Amino acid sequence: MTRLQSISYFGVKEVVVLKTMPPEDRIMTCNQAKPIGCIIKKIWVTTIVFLCIQTTFSQVQAVKTSGDILVFTLPAIAIGSTLIEGDTKGTWQFTKGFATNFAVTAVLKSIISKERPDGSNNNSFPSGHSSITFQSASFLQKRYGWEYGIPAYLLASYTGFSRINGDKHDIYDVLAGAAIGIGSTYIFTTPYQQEHMELTFNVGDGNYLLGFRYKF
Repeated sequence: MTRLQSISYFGVKEVVVLKTMPPEDRIMTCNQAKPIGCIIKKIWVTTIVFLCIQTTFSQVQAVKTSGDILVFTLPAIAIGSTLIEGDTKGTWQFTKGFATNFAVTAVLKSIISKERPDGSNNNSFPSGHSSITFQSASFLQKRYGWEYGIPAYLLASYTGFSRINGDKHDIYDVLAGAAIGIGSTYIFTTPYQQEHMELTFNVGDGNYLLGFRYKF
């Protein structure tokens, strides 16, 4: 038995569908529920497991190399997430944050000219690897929520560790880079919302409430 009810308020039209469904019809697969979440979660799990194994059994150079990989991987995941979701506004917000972060980091490196711990050059402060990965991680957190932000921050933190472990930065370089990256994100990024359509599902008193809301 199905019953439709339409309610309008403050310019929002809500159509509610009341329907009792068998248990097998109430189960949503990961891809049906939230495709972007499924894809990102699979990437998180694979990457974090790989890094944990590598950190346990590898040498300093291998850890440094994994940090070098993440400096490209995290921005790719962040911008890729917006494209998969069709989130054009998010793509533009990430681009502005990334560009701001890159510019601020480059200018500070040039002005401060701090020598690296290994003496290789004078580009130590702030850490570019940290600023890039934390900018990407904070974008995922700010735009799509902590569900995606926590693993992203873990990977960004690992990148910072790899730079200290590889004698390329000290803790102050990494913390400054992280602060610049996060700050660049928060200037431009707003939480992502499905502004036009929303699908809800609730259970109560033996009935199952399936709601569809559309904002005109």
